[in-house]
Amino acid sequence: MSKTTKAIRQLPPATLGALQKLGADLAVARLRRKESLRTWAKRLGITLSTLQRLEAGDPTVSLGIVASALWLINRDGELGNLAAPEHDQGALELNVREAVALGLARAQASADAHMRAATPHNSQD
Repeated sequence: MSKTTKAIRQLPPATLGALQKLGADLAVARLRRKESLRTWAKRLGITLSTLQRLEAGDPTVSLGIVASALWLINRDGELGNLAAPEHDQGALELNVREAVALGLARAQASADAHMRAATPHNSQD
């Protein structure tokens, strides 16, 4: 049995649930195609036990195997969009906060400049 890494042990419950759902969905896809575990494993180039782990949602199954399984059901095209910058909500929210802060700083600088311009200067004649 392989050693479970700290990262795997610390996976959020929602992530584990999503992996289990993905595995179950892949099993349904295989069954709907009337493919046996052995045939599907052979097509993927993996052992029967690895396929069973994949369908159980085991987070230690390699990403390459997951990608190959998605390819078998013609869904691998989605992989390119999973972490696409335009879908990174956390980064997008950060960009908005930074833009708002920049806008506020510029508005304050403009207001300060107007105040300085409106204040008469003491001149020494």
